[in-house]
Amino acid sequence: MAKTKPDYIAAGQDRDLYSGLIRLHVLHHAAEEPIFGLGMVEELARHGYRISPGTLYPLLHGLEKKGYLRSTEERNGKSLRKVYHATPMGRKALRAAKNKVRELFGELIEGRR
Repeated sequence: MAKTKPDYIAAGQDRDLYSGLIRLHVLHHAAEEPIFGLGMVEELARHGYRISPGTLYPLLHGLEKKGYLRSTEERNGKSLRKVYHATPMGRKALRAAKNKVRELFGELIEGRR
């Protein structure tokens, strides 16, 4: 069934809402262990986020440009793979974000103010 225009607009708006959550998800995993693009696409898909490499790679580059991630190249067979790690600044930002998420969770799910 074809999407109607309102469905299409709503899907785009949802994507805007989820973009911050996706960034936090990426930062969380990069703080736990080194990550790479395709691995994160698969990880995010396990959580219900459908994101293409063409969307994820600019997101990773943006987090790196802001100082939250640092990349290195690692050999993967015959090719090189760009691997991302959380920086101290990224870990600090993640700790602050956890407090904000906890507060929001309390309001959204538990009905606390």
